[in-house]
Amino acid sequence: MEFVLKILSIFRYESLFFQDVVNGHDIVSWGAVDRSRPEGQSDELIGFVTARIVLAKESEIVDILGYDSSKSDQTLIYILTLGVVETYRNHGIASSLIREVIKYASGISTCRAIYLHVISYNNPAIYLYKKMSFKCVRRLQGFYLINGQQYDSYLFMYYVNVGRSPCSPL
Repeated sequence: MEFVLKILSIFRYESLFFQDVVNGHDIVSWGAVDRSRPEGQSDELIGFVTARIVLAKESEIVDILGYDSSKSDQTLIYILTLGVVETYRNHGIASSLIREVIKYASGISTCRAIYLHVISYNNPAIYLYKKMSFKCVRRLQGFYLINGQQYDSYLFMYYVNVGRSPCSPL
């Protein structure tokens, strides 16, 4: 049975993106494989997540963070892609991949948050991020351009290592 990762058919990435992923240039990735395949067949990739490490002061969300310019080493993790083969969805694979990103970000003492964008009509992803305690902090009009059509995006954040929303009462 052949599986197709839908995210790659919806969004097109420059070849430099894939080179950065393979060579580890500020991009980290995790994959989930199906190891239950018959003897002699190799493991099959059934899910993946890629993320980029960014300096908080250079991020597009610096205004949301209430960035402290005296702390120039603060970083963020930006989730670039998350995909699970359709027949493997709703088995906790995406949640496990996100937990790996959270664990990784929590292990970086300068990291304050994980953030991502999700297209406004992707209700399963929106549900997943909310279930994983990500907070929707902004709607971005016309963020995505797909086949000549503009779509809105939601910006989600997950705070780590005492990072917190500037709106937080603490």
